[in-house]
Amino acid sequence: MIFTVEEINRDPALLPNLTLGYLAADSCLSEGSTLSAALAMVTGQEEAVSGEQCISAPSVPVIIGDARSAASIVLADTLGVFDIPLVSYFASCACLSDHSRFPTFLRTVPSDAFQAKAIARLLNLMGWSWVGIVFGDDVYGKSGVQLLLKELEGSDVCTDYLEVIPKSHTPSKIRRIIERIQNSKARVVVTFAIGPDIEVLLRELEKQNVIDRQWIATEAWSTYSPNPSWSGMSLVGTLGFALRQVDIQDLGSYLTQLSPGGQQMQPLFQTVWEEVFGCQFLVETQTDLLSRPQCTGLEKLESQKEAYFDVMYNVYKAVYAIANAIQDMLICQSGKGPFDKGLCPDIKPIQPKQLLHYLKSVNFTTPVGDLVYFDENGDVSASYDIINWHVGPEGKMEFVKVGQFDAAGRQEQGFQLDISKVVWGGGWGDQVPVSVCSESCPLGTRKAVQKGKPICCYDCIPCTTGEISNATDSTKCSKCPERFWSNTDQTECVPMLVEFLSFQDDMGIVLSVLSVAGATLTGTILAAFLHHRNTPLVKANNSELSFLLLLSLKLCFLCALAFIGRPAPWSCMLRHTLFGISFVVCLACVLSKTVVVLVAFRATLPGYSVMRYFGPVQQRVGILLCTLVQVVVCVLWLVLAPPVPTESAGGELGARVVLLCAVGSVAGFSLVLGYIGLLSAVCFLLAFFARKLPDNFNEAKFITFSMLIFCAVWIAFVPAYVSSPGKYTVAVEVFAILASSYGLLLCIFAPKCYIILLRPEKNTKKNIMAK
Repeated sequence: MIFTVEEINRDPALLPNLTLGYLAADSCLSEGSTLSAALAMVTGQEEAVSGEQCISAPSVPVIIGDARSAASIVLADTLGVFDIPLVSYFASCACLSDHSRFPTFLRTVPSDAFQAKAIARLLNLMGWSWVGIVFGDDVYGKSGVQLLLKELEGSDVCTDYLEVIPKSHTPSKIRRIIERIQNSKARVVVTFAIGPDIEVLLRELEKQNVIDRQWIATEAWSTYSPNPSWSGMSLVGTLGFALRQVDIQDLGSYLTQLSPGGQQMQPLFQTVWEEVFGCQFLVETQTDLLSRPQCTGLEKLESQKEAYFDVMYNVYKAVYAIANAIQDMLICQSGKGPFDKGLCPDIKPIQPKQLLHYLKSVNFTTPVGDLVYFDENGDVSASYDIINWHVGPEGKMEFVKVGQFDAAGRQEQGFQLDISKVVWGGGWGDQVPVSVCSESCPLGTRKAVQKGKPICCYDCIPCTTGEISNATDSTKCSKCPERFWSNTDQTECVPMLVEFLSFQDDMGIVLSVLSVAGATLTGTILAAFLHHRNTPLVKANNSELSFLLLLSLKLCFLCALAFIGRPAPWSCMLRHTLFGISFVVCLACVLSKTVVVLVAFRATLPGYSVMRYFGPVQQRVGILLCTLVQVVVCVLWLVLAPPVPTESAGGELGARVVLLCAVGSVAGFSLVLGYIGLLSAVCFLLAFFARKLPDNFNEAKFITFSMLIFCAVWIAFVPAYVSSPGKYTVAVEVFAILASSYGLLLCIFAPKCYIILLRPEKNTKKNIMAK
């Protein structure tokens, strides 16, 4: 402040006919002392007056200060009643932007609202989702934390704890805070506290060797140089937001010339000297000698200027703002002033209210080249340097600029950080620290929030089958589209395998071979019967019915092939109708043979020829009528609700699309099967009644065995058909068709073929007619 005032007084262009003077008072970090000193200044009661030209203490029209937000609030509340402007160089609490409450408050330091935005951007950029927050028990700390928490709302960053540093600095409370920090999984600690408060906490951290934390500092202590007796090595890697540093011309040489003996305000200057260098001029006791070294007066203040470098420029701007406001007052033209009737402001003395009016509208460029103006809330534009704490070659702490934040810049340009220059805290070296409550969920899983904990604490739950997540930390799994399924890792949807009973499958090949073999065997037997059609055995077995039965059996074997292959509308209709009709023809033939045999050997009425009612014509009509019933049922089924191709999930974990033929009408399918079952049951009963015919003519016994096998197969088919998955449903139906066909063929015709082909000597009328 002294440097700036002297620089302005030397400037012939700025306030050429007016000399600035000043009063300075120590606030003692106390609201009471601050208010008392300020009231003494504005009322002219201050005793210490600088400058030899001042005869008595004047009434100060404007105050620069205070550095702390809490004290600035007290001053603004009190002095605002008298319209006395207050220009602070370090009070950054966002609450002071409330111009309705603090109409006379202005500041050259950015509001904490911008700093909270910058910290939130940093946390999100680095992926630190689990952080701790420590703040001071004052307006600055409480307001800053509220702003930060508001900025973090809706983001991926959660807070594990909020700890307050008490103003009393009670050791037990400080240790409790340290214990909370140690026990937390949060490796990143954000602080909102002034230097003296944070130093108490960090000294205790160093005593307990807590060095595995990444500290985020606000502008209040981002370039804070602690007492030399404390190494501060636990803070290496600290990232902080500092007010933009500017090199003020001639300030370095001015600091170099300073020495305690050459200052008129020696007591105040000596106090500052002792604070900066951690020494004292007067050693009264041996205890003082041991705790703090004696000041020599030869220390170089320039070497310690970083401790107050950011504050220096803010003070510099504050003094220039006041000087430019007074300059604007001086150049006011009579009759064109901003007050009633065009009056210009008073200069001797300067009225605080009039000065406030000009301060609010000031707009100038500092000698450094920065444009300075106040917005409607008395704030200046926000700009921060991102500082990283390094250890220099000599083992001293150095503050290295690694980025910047400009609130006026665009979203992508406003925040810049050169990660390659950053030394990370907590022993991470050149690797970005990891500070999360839960590790990232890998692909194929989703996040499930742990009960009673913030959203940053979660469990990773694998996606269910048929769903995927193809990004880390997915909150939900996406269902695969139709005809797609999830892979084994649940990371992508892959086309489902189309599955049906095909001729390329092992099972399809086996069933096809059995079907063709059965049809071939049936054809062979038919050829043998045709070749030996004039033999007694073939004649006695009603050759016409035998030929028709063999043809229908051949058709039964071949209809099994219709069930194999990719389902199509025509194949679905063909397979069920062909199966139903061919089996009815087969069973109708067996029924006719059974009735003929039973009537032939059981007719007991003398002189009454019953066989004339069961001749070839009647047999054909009976077979036709039995078949016609099934044909009508099939036609109605196909017309009203025919079988159609359909798809269903099947296979392992549903990863396959099974192509099937839906029956369409369950009633139609049931009638077809029910009618076949009815015919087979009637055949079985009639054959059972005729099982004790003459030994050498055991046709009824063979039919009984064939019907027994037929019924057993189809009774077992129903539960197997219902419970079989996927393409095995079709396989079960094909197997039932083949098994029942083989049963009929072998039971009825195998004994006859044995005699015809291997024992022709028994193929005589005498042998057949014998008991």
